[in-house]
Amino acid sequence: MRPDAVAVAALVILLFPMGYFLLASPAFLLVKLDIPPVAQLLRGMFNIQFRMVSVAGIIGTAAFIFAGRPLFAAGIGLIAVLAIWGRPWFMRQMDDQLSARDAGDANAVRQLRRLHWKAMLCNAVLVAALVASIPYVATTT
Repeated sequence: MRPDAVAVAALVILLFPMGYFLLASPAFLLVKLDIPPVAQLLRGMFNIQFRMVSVAGIIGTAAFIFAGRPLFAAGIGLIAVLAIWGRPWFMRQMDDQLSARDAGDANAVRQLRRLHWKAMLCNAVLVAALVASIPYVATTT
């Protein structure tokens, strides 16, 4: 594979988990998060999303470095770092709200929903940025 093809492949690999989350996460807007199995399923989806983006981001960063595209490598690396460092914070927030919900806090479900919306928005912005960058990645330098 030419270096540019490697970079495009890495971008597609990164877009796969982010695109899946973009399509799967809105379904949780149709259900109540006060149902424990539903909230646990949402938590699991967030957990695996962060892990998949971390791994795909590391691979993508390496591919862009190999392709000689340091600016794109830095951008993909930033996404990977956000996923790696953001996961513990986000999961802690989610667990705190799940515990509060189980303890009877009526506001916890609203906070869970707010976390859900924020994560969907962040992911959508990143997916849009990655899709918009495809023409620039695919061109030969």
